[in-house]
Amino acid sequence: MSTAAATSARPGEVLADLLPASRVRDIALVVGGAALTGLAAQLAVPVPGSPVPVTGQTFAALLVGTTLGASRGVASLALYALVGLAGVPWFAGGTSGFGVSFGYILGMILATAAVGVLARRGADRSMLRMAGTMLVGEAIIYAVGVPYLAATAGLTFSAALAAGFTPFLIGDALKAALAMGLLPTAWKLLKK
Repeated sequence: MSTAAATSARPGEVLADLLPASRVRDIALVVGGAALTGLAAQLAVPVPGSPVPVTGQTFAALLVGTTLGASRGVASLALYALVGLAGVPWFAGGTSGFGVSFGYILGMILATAAVGVLARRGADRSMLRMAGTMLVGEAIIYAVGVPYLAATAGLTFSAALAAGFTPFLIGDALKAALAMGLLPTAWKLLKK
């Protein structure tokens, strides 16, 4: 990234806004965000007793939202969801279609909007604010994913929490820590 682009960063911008503006840029960013999410979903580790694996998918979705902003981020995750529903096996572990974990994907679309709005307000520029942004995004994903899991898998809400929330807390803390270092550092490097 050139020094001119880095010094032109203003409040209200996200990292993607530092690239030269064009419709082609926006399309490439949306498609790239969907592809990144699909690739990250393939990093799947089964969780004993849960139909939902640990994946890199949520991290990618929140990263897409913070770097692209709300509108491009939502478009990217909506594209990811639609392509997966159309049969491309790029949901967690190479699956597609409506499964018991599809609620998490719906939650990711909403979370991407929220973290994108927060990033436009500068939440991606400090470690502490980035931690809060990741927590907001994760909370939204679970708020949609866990009830969907309960409904589609025939679980009680407490069983859905035990299968689709509790086992993921440590991984989510690690993802938040990674984002806390990654995005604020990117902004600092661009300012040099």
